[in-house]
Amino acid sequence: MKTFKVLGSGCKKCANTADLIELKAKAAGVEIEIIKVTDMGEIMGYGVMSTPGVVLDEALVHAGGMPTPAQVEDWVKG
Repeated sequence: MKTFKVLGSGCKKCANTADLIELKAKAAGVEIEIIKVTDMGEIMGYGVMSTPGVVLDEALVHAGGMPTPAQVEDWVKG
């Protein structure tokens, strides 16, 4: 199982990012866990200064805006 962390304050873009990851994982038949991280200290610990950020299995894969659907598909299937 892959673990995704969506880093952000809980804004609309952060919620949409989590929803997109969940949608793409379901479409691919991949089991995932999504953790929403809102603690600014933890977010900055990943080096993220602009949210939303996405961490996949403890590796930062995206920061600063919504990822594209194609990016999310690559993370889910990769």
